[in-house]
Amino acid sequence: MRKAIVLLLFVFIQLALFSQTHLDSILPVRGFCIAAPKPRGVDSFTKFIVEELAPRKVNTLILRIDFNYEYKSHAELVDTLALSKSEIRKLVNACKKNNITLIPQLNLLGHQLWASHTNKLLQVYPQFDETPHVKMPEKYEWPNPDNLYCKSYCPLHPGIHQIVFDLVDEICEVFETNAFHAGMDEVFYIGDDRCVRCQGKDKAELFAGEVRVLNDHLAQKKRQLWIWGDRLLDGKTTGIGMWEGSFNNTHRAIDMIPKDVVICDWHYERADKTPVHFSMKGLNVITCPWRTPALAIEQTEDMVRFRKQSSKAMQEKFNGLMQTVWSDAATFLDGFYQFKKDEKVVIIRHGAALGGCMKK
Repeated sequence: MRKAIVLLLFVFIQLALFSQTHLDSILPVRGFCIAAPKPRGVDSFTKFIVEELAPRKVNTLILRIDFNYEYKSHAELVDTLALSKSEIRKLVNACKKNNITLIPQLNLLGHQLWASHTNKLLQVYPQFDETPHVKMPEKYEWPNPDNLYCKSYCPLHPGIHQIVFDLVDEICEVFETNAFHAGMDEVFYIGDDRCVRCQGKDKAELFAGEVRVLNDHLAQKKRQLWIWGDRLLDGKTTGIGMWEGSFNNTHRAIDMIPKDVVICDWHYERADKTPVHFSMKGLNVITCPWRTPALAIEQTEDMVRFRKQSSKAMQEKFNGLMQTVWSDAATFLDGFYQFKKDEKVVIIRHGAALGGCMKK
């Protein structure tokens, strides 16, 4: 499980030396992805956007919001310490003033449970659970006999999408955005043999069907769907493994989803060249590093090189880079500004990258 402490904030400090036009041609998307701040941290995170992200020419910010917003459409799903509309407005205004595209993420399909904590959707609507027969153990450990990592909702349940659409529409309106990140990573439970709706169905088609349903809904209001790319890679054949690739045959969905979906292709152990695979399939792709500065630099250089050395048709599919952070915003800022000393955290304040190590 990914429990992050601090970061790695890439090579943008060097890229900032380029003119805006030249920079956009090198890396059109220069993104940053992190959990949305808690209410008490909104002001400090807004300051971080203005004083740290903007000067480094970051132009895309993804905030993992999930159920930490005061939804009006489904108040029963609001989690504790949720952000208000006025608090999100501060983040929206800071991004607008600095030409940063702000995109909300709500984990859909998978990640409806984290370790021993069930997320609000399945807490309130347990009937949506793809695997209700898989019960939480008294003490969670991985690996386990049930292959329980994160629960999924059943994509064929007749009641799921009206609720999902309400949430997606509301959070996109609050964020004033034309893009939405649906997560959809690390889906281990899909097409379960004991699900009365999904049993016996092609897992790739089930995954692709959910992508299409979400994409079609967003397209009605001219919004773009972003997802993580791991379920579209064959983890067995490539040797990438069950986390950054699929072991349950969802990878074939890559040929079944709309070509306008943006793929966030994350790799944290090696600079796997999978952006080329996504581009050759006609999909827009963004490479996503995490905690290793040298690896992030290599992934950035790969993306620049892919754009430079590809055909015009493929070149346009290599969209750029997005740094991922897997801690909460407050912990990240503490490490970034060295408010709290941690000998296991390394912050490089100058040079090619602002970096650090994260503890799992």
